[in-house]
Amino acid sequence: MKRRGLRSSSRAISTLIAVLLLPVAAQAQDYPNRPIRIVVGFSAGGSADLVARVVGSKLNAGLGQSVIIENRPGVGGNIAAELVAKAPADGYTLLVAPASFTVNPSLFRKAGYDPVKNFEPVSGLTSYMLFFVAHPSLPARSVKTLIALAKSRPGEINYSSAGTGTTTHIAGELLSHMAGVQMTHIAYKGTGPQLPAVIGGEVALAFGSTTVVPFIQSGKLVLLGVTGAKRFPAFPDAQTIGETLPGFEVTGWNALFAPAGTPAAIVKRVSDEVGKGLNQADVKQSFDAQGLDQAASTPEALAALVRSETAKWAKVIKAAGIPQQ
Repeated sequence: MKRRGLRSSSRAISTLIAVLLLPVAAQAQDYPNRPIRIVVGFSAGGSADLVARVVGSKLNAGLGQSVIIENRPGVGGNIAAELVAKAPADGYTLLVAPASFTVNPSLFRKAGYDPVKNFEPVSGLTSYMLFFVAHPSLPARSVKTLIALAKSRPGEINYSSAGTGTTTHIAGELLSHMAGVQMTHIAYKGTGPQLPAVIGGEVALAFGSTTVVPFIQSGKLVLLGVTGAKRFPAFPDAQTIGETLPGFEVTGWNALFAPAGTPAAIVKRVSDEVGKGLNQADVKQSFDAQGLDQAASTPEALAALVRSETAKWAKVIKAAGIPQQ
């Protein structure tokens, strides 16, 4: 009798679990049945925004639903990340985030989210190096001469970023720490306003994505170096910063995330569609023109990247003594 009672209880529990899971299964099977929103934490025109629009176009075609890009700039992308972290976990609100997504929790006392606990990784999107550029009026034409100049004028030389906590900010802090110089950081709300500031001479230096390339080619900006492990093919004479400061390397990336708890079937479907879309020839051509490497990945691979990057930047920020915001 006792065994029969236990078996009955087990069946009842199994039935209850199956009933509770039915809405989730039905939700995933019916997905998507309305427009999808991709939130970007930076203003229009920046790398994250451009990538989000390419991804949105491909998801629109692959999933058969409209994809709306919503720019929510501010606090180094924290506003957008927190918004998506608190959104319903149904696959209709997604986040395109850059590498600073894994930096901010160590840089801000109240970032508003945890990159590991509050999100489901969907897919990597792109990776890229940064370009360290100067206004032509600055008397420096290489990282070496810039460091010498900064040492002679502590705190006087400023550099801009696309926002506090962004890769363009952390790259500057890392360079200052490794070179033993003091530069003044000026944060803008995205690449859109950051770029005109350095082109117009409002600030002396900037770390930027490939959006700066046309201005280097036209002579409006001077390329001092690149942050990758290898030189950039289009500018073979420009050294990597690591050639002057051994061990210096900063690689930017963009990736797609969903709120924690989003059904695995929905995450997989979106990830699969992203992979298909980013492997198309027109996307490759578009990314090549922007100096971006296609980096579509599985959710599992992106999860591993987020964990390793979060740990890495926490150590860098602590070792460099970068104060929390």
